[in-house]
Amino acid sequence: MQITFWILIFLATFFIMEFNAWFTHKYIMHGFLWNLHKDHHHKDHDSWFERNDAFFIFYALVSITCFYLWSYENVWYTLPIGLGILTYGVAYFVVHDIFIHQRFKWLRNVDNKYARGLRRAHKMHHKHLGKHEGENFGMLIVPFKYFK
Repeated sequence: MQITFWILIFLATFFIMEFNAWFTHKYIMHGFLWNLHKDHHHKDHDSWFERNDAFFIFYALVSITCFYLWSYENVWYTLPIGLGILTYGVAYFVVHDIFIHQRFKWLRNVDNKYARGLRRAHKMHHKHLGKHEGENFGMLIVPFKYFK
């Protein structure tokens, strides 16, 4: 029975992270922490790294805290939560940084309906260089209009 709850908690956490990514992106990155995010929309430096890369640290710390609570405090349900956050982070990195922005030259030839919709939606997000008037703040869930 516990393994069923474990899997449900893991999956729920992964899907909740998509909403967290959307909320954080729209209201925090394009809000009061725009100074950290704006170099992702308009690169103003020569470094491979962006100030925007600092955002992963928050969710990494939450995930690490979950692993700590599971390992040292014996709170069993924090393991699937920590793994759900970690798995979403890996998916986000692969989709956003590798597939879409080609920060590594992998996955260049992926071409299917979902991939095209994902790239189209993200391109529409990046057409706005400023803090306001953005669209498509999520990552893995893409509005249907970008699949047409």
